[in-house]
Amino acid sequence: MFVRTSRSSCNAWTNATFSKQVCSARTHELLIRSFATTASQSKRQEAEAEEKRQVSPRSGPSSPRSSYPSSAEARQKRDSDREFLISVLESSATKRDARGYLQTFGSPAALTSTGQKKPSAIGILGVPASVAGRPAFVQGPEKETPVKTNEAPHVAVVKLRAPQAWDDVLLDGVAKTLTRLRDLGLLSVIVLGCDDIKPNQTFSWQEIVTEQTDRLLRAIGQFGSPAAEVVDSGIWKSTENPQITSFVPSNPLYVGFGKAFTTPLAKGHILVVPPRAYSDATLQYSKADANDIVIALTTFFAGLQFGRQYSDYRELAEKVNDRQPFRRALVDRVIVIDPLGGIPSHRQGHGTQVFINLEDEFKNIRDALYEKTQPTSAGTKDAGVGARASVHLENLRLAKSTLAILPSNASVVMTSPAEAANINVSKRDDTEAKPGGFAGEVKTRTWRNPLIHNLLTDRPIYSSSLPIGRIKPTHPDEEIALSRMPTTTLAKRGLPVTIFPDPRASPWKPPQPGVPRLRLTDTCIDLPRLVHLINDSFGRKLDVEHYLNRVKDSLAGIIIAGEYEGGAILTWETPFGLDEETAYREGRLVPYLDKFAVLRKSQGAGGVADIVFNAMVRDAFPEGVCWRSRKDNPVNKWYFERSRGVLKLPQSNWAMFWTTPEAVLNDQMMRDYEDVCRNILPSWQDTTKPAD
Repeated sequence: MFVRTSRSSCNAWTNATFSKQVCSARTHELLIRSFATTASQSKRQEAEAEEKRQVSPRSGPSSPRSSYPSSAEARQKRDSDREFLISVLESSATKRDARGYLQTFGSPAALTSTGQKKPSAIGILGVPASVAGRPAFVQGPEKETPVKTNEAPHVAVVKLRAPQAWDDVLLDGVAKTLTRLRDLGLLSVIVLGCDDIKPNQTFSWQEIVTEQTDRLLRAIGQFGSPAAEVVDSGIWKSTENPQITSFVPSNPLYVGFGKAFTTPLAKGHILVVPPRAYSDATLQYSKADANDIVIALTTFFAGLQFGRQYSDYRELAEKVNDRQPFRRALVDRVIVIDPLGGIPSHRQGHGTQVFINLEDEFKNIRDALYEKTQPTSAGTKDAGVGARASVHLENLRLAKSTLAILPSNASVVMTSPAEAANINVSKRDDTEAKPGGFAGEVKTRTWRNPLIHNLLTDRPIYSSSLPIGRIKPTHPDEEIALSRMPTTTLAKRGLPVTIFPDPRASPWKPPQPGVPRLRLTDTCIDLPRLVHLINDSFGRKLDVEHYLNRVKDSLAGIIIAGEYEGGAILTWETPFGLDEETAYREGRLVPYLDKFAVLRKSQGAGGVADIVFNAMVRDAFPEGVCWRSRKDNPVNKWYFERSRGVLKLPQSNWAMFWTTPEAVLNDQMMRDYEDVCRNILPSWQDTTKPAD
């Protein structure tokens, strides 16, 4: 019998079941101690400043200004440090995220031989604890990875579109976030995108660009040293045919003076690049496209700028026998801060695409955006919609071009100035899930700064496989609710997704009994790699013969991400007591997720689990699917957030999940789901362990 589960009991169940994902008391203690130390130092500095100001003789008008900070300045710094620490704590980074961040951005001198940070006040600021216990698809113990060090600075190439339209408060907020990224180990090279500036009778285009450059320098200068520097002579424009390779896009721009970038970056400066280039033919500056500048900088930092456009011939000569690219900096992020925000979702009526797997989704999103730029069948076109779609299309192509140059772990973050400036908005939406809903029907997370969160976790704030109802705030006024929707998109090169049989050719339907169907032994499936994926993900060996016999007459299809880095096996199951013919005729074959697996090296990062889950619920079984999991499985919280409901099956060790809309209103369907989840036989070689 299905029992409606209250939210309070659901939360109690999840808290008890997933307590292992909460950070240790020791980590909490270190973070609190760090915050207390920082706060006490700020208060002591404020008191000392006030005391020195009181005991020192008054200065005359011509006396030099005291070098001691005022109490107001000390208080402001203390508040700023407190806000920064809170923004780090609210990132909801897991222990795995913290380790990954420290391995990439942590100071080598501050790391011990075990790869842990020394408990200093400064070091702890960079350690994001698992405060919110963010769920991740992680199975089994985590492996320790040795810490790697790199001499090249970590860089984000940042494009600010239309900064002339931002007021000072917004610009200051964005500048503050970029300086926080600097404090966390990521230096920004900022390209001003002033392509839509139209000169007027009072000011020329050059004067307007100079004004916006000065505004940004002043904004960044408010938040400590080292200050920002303008690089006005580094981007050149070639009159020759641009270099074309299989992965470096054609670009007339290149870095003609590399030292203008590498020298200040080595000193920790944020760089500002105006949208102009120096022509090597006319020896004059001219307007340049901001996207081309971003691509040129990415190519240069990645060490892929060769030939006559190589900026430092001496270094080229030294590296001529080196087959590895000579990287000037490690470009971990390309950031696009655009008033329009991220890429709009083409699957949902409203909202922004949370995550883009470019390898699999680029073409569909590109075509959807391009269609909006074209006239309708009636011959009309909304100019506003078309203009916005054109901007989004340019940003999408920029993401594709830059990620083709960078390593596979790099990413592009597209967000709005308002979200980028939102350092610490920790207020939870006052209209979370209403009491009395089913387990799983919960609004999740608090609002966080998307850039800081992504740096610490390498993930979007919201998982791309979360239902839209878990992200969208509820409000009686639809416009207000939509205004609170996140507008940030994270794009990665990603993985190709293969689905057998292809639902685009023919949607999955319950098969008629006796009709030939897909088998796991078919040549289109690499069975040894599939078995390795399952064994590695679950940490136990599959009884292959037993499993093949069990699913040979019920297999619905299979989803493969990348080179068998993740996958799902789905079946059509017959409820107990029915034969297949009767179940088919009465429409009672149950869509069932039999195996969901991700290689351990790909768990918790890279979005592999989200990619597979999205393919399942959007393409394979869009009308719903059910599955089971042990009640004590640490992955359950991840399942819980993505399901429409969950039910603990009495007198068993199973929890049942489903994504089928309104399944609870169909008693027969719920009984069939429960029957299948209770009676599926496990297929493991070791039968002494609990079944998965």
